[in-house]
Amino acid sequence: MDNANTDPQVKIEHVLDLDSSGNGRSRLKRRLVWGVLILLLVFAAVKFIFGKNGTEMLYTTQPVAKGSLTITVSATGNLTPINQVDVGSELSGIIDSVSVDYNDRVTAGQVLAKLDTSKLESQVLKSRASLASARAKVLEAQATIQEAESENERLQAVQKLSGGKAVSQHDLDAAAAALERAVAVKADAEASVSQAQATLDSDETDLSKALIRSPINGVVLVRSVEPGQTVAASLQAPVLFTLAEDLTQMELHVDVDEADVGQVKEGQSAEFTVDAYPERRFPAEIKQVRYGSKTVDGVVTYETVLHVTNADLSLRPGMTATADIIVQKIEDAVLVPNSALRFEPPAAEESVEEDTGGSVLSKLFPRRHRPAKKRMDDKQKRVWKLENGQPVPIEVTGGASDGIKTEILSGDVSPGMELVVDSRSAKQ
Repeated sequence: MDNANTDPQVKIEHVLDLDSSGNGRSRLKRRLVWGVLILLLVFAAVKFIFGKNGTEMLYTTQPVAKGSLTITVSATGNLTPINQVDVGSELSGIIDSVSVDYNDRVTAGQVLAKLDTSKLESQVLKSRASLASARAKVLEAQATIQEAESENERLQAVQKLSGGKAVSQHDLDAAAAALERAVAVKADAEASVSQAQATLDSDETDLSKALIRSPINGVVLVRSVEPGQTVAASLQAPVLFTLAEDLTQMELHVDVDEADVGQVKEGQSAEFTVDAYPERRFPAEIKQVRYGSKTVDGVVTYETVLHVTNADLSLRPGMTATADIIVQKIEDAVLVPNSALRFEPPAAEESVEEDTGGSVLSKLFPRRHRPAKKRMDDKQKRVWKLENGQPVPIEVTGGASDGIKTEILSGDVSPGMELVVDSRSAKQ
């Protein structure tokens, strides 16, 4: 075997395209290449060593506080009057006049609108005439009865005076039958009077319904009729007006998610906002949590009714409101920021690598820090405090949380203690 093929120096010269037997230019070129390689290795080593030693972790902390913790459930809905009434017409006809407009205050019995009554008035007159005719027939029947009674009495007297010879029994039976017929005719006439009276009452009622009146004291929210408009009342009465009884007392109907409905109870207080007054929070109180559910796009909610006082009438029916229902309030609680519970320091590098120094490649290309694996159940949590500039873990038991702060039920933390909430690396 050729020694030139086994000599490492020859292999390097061959790879670098250098010939040791060449002229001075080749030797200079070889020396320059080796010098550049050595400088690169030195630079990489210095960068790794000083870059690593020149990096430190900076930690951001926040103090443990003591105070009250309020747990709320959010829900959206709309404002409605406590008593809202739709006023319609039972009769068909043409609107003759309208007496109220939007936002007008009305009292119970006040005329809101009037239908054309010409046909109804003529029908009432006709019914009154029929009643008068029926009553006249009663008087006629009464006279017939008196006549039949007189004839019957006369025949009985003649029979008695003649000893039964002047009047036959047939004549007496005929007179008695005539009297009974007269009584029957009177009864029929009296029934006709009752029927005519009922027809008149019905027609007069229809005439009175031509005046559409307010059933309550309230405010006109909707007016959907104009003079001259034809109203067609068939199976369902058309709605002409919508009235709200009292706008100083209103209700807020919100949809509470099924995950939160178990915490919502009657009597709990709440606050809500509306788009019209974004900087103002209105108080409310839970009045009812309904058992019936609503499902929209797979989301199950339960309608909850809140009582609202609207003394200044700033709130209006139909406004969309976002309510925060206070389901729990804790006083004098030890509170830590939720960011402190989420914080985990970066894990240190493998101890074996630190002891042995690692390979050249591992030094040239160091691995990134891997975050420590998170564990803990819903209650058992971990926070970190700084000792000599390094984070030290503290095991704690968490309680209620409002999404920003969490109550600490047990653990070696106290108000004022600084806990780590974030970290970042920085060059020295």
